[in-house]
Amino acid sequence: MKDNEIIKTEDLIFDYTVFDENGDETGKNRILTDINLSIEKGSFVAVLGHNGSGKSTLAKHFNGILLPTSGKVLVDGIDTTDESRIYDIRQTVGMVFQNPDNQIVATIVEEDVAFALENLGVPPDEIRKRVDDALKTVDMYEYRNHAPHQLSGGQKQRVAIAGIIAMRPRCIVMDEPTAMLDPKGRKEIMATIKTLNKEHGITVVLITHYMEEAAKADRVIVIDKGNILLDDVPKRIFSQVELLKSVGLDVPQATELMYELKKCGLDVPDDIIDEDECAQVLYDILKNKE
Repeated sequence: MKDNEIIKTEDLIFDYTVFDENGDETGKNRILTDINLSIEKGSFVAVLGHNGSGKSTLAKHFNGILLPTSGKVLVDGIDTTDESRIYDIRQTVGMVFQNPDNQIVATIVEEDVAFALENLGVPPDEIRKRVDDALKTVDMYEYRNHAPHQLSGGQKQRVAIAGIIAMRPRCIVMDEPTAMLDPKGRKEIMATIKTLNKEHGITVVLITHYMEEAAKADRVIVIDKGNILLDDVPKRIFSQVELLKSVGLDVPQATELMYELKKCGLDVPDDIIDEDECAQVLYDILKNKE
């Protein structure tokens, strides 16, 4: 494993065991096939795929929630099958899931963020500092004495993220953290992700089916039927419109428009994913026709 890698998979295969109604094993269902990838320290990587593609199953291998049927997953050089190192693995890679209600356990925000630290026996003064720092990082410090049930979905998810941040992981894997949120909540979480990655240097792996979210990453990995279909920077990924559509993924509106204009014979870029870039291209086309 290279020094700049924090997660690495080697020929990862994962099978679910299938049982009948009597509880007897009837076979295996292959979910992941020969996954080879590495995640660099400090990067922001989006894993994109439709429902059932295997992306969430892959995410759960990144901190040992699931273990390979064959092959390896290494976290900072530690094999996830090494049960004696599971604490080190989960200190390195934290997980945030779709539903924040499933991760919030206390009746006061700051108590929830402190919960795991208290269980680990972290000294009270250190807990106080970590909780305050984590809540400030996700812009929820002013809500520290609120009850979580009084918060919006986006605010709850930021509290859940703060609970992970307080553990001081070097990587956070987020498994569709915006799936249950409205547009405002999704915007809040994406802003938080940007802060964690760009300002605090935390490696972020975002599992999503939203193209607009993936477009903000440094790198996009597209999963289909348990295989890596594409792995590149966003612009090159989104330029492959027909391939993305063929695996059940929608493309950003800006990309779709540029693609349709290109089919009409206009000389436009095929890698536009940003609405402002799209607007500029359209403005230039209209201006040149005057």
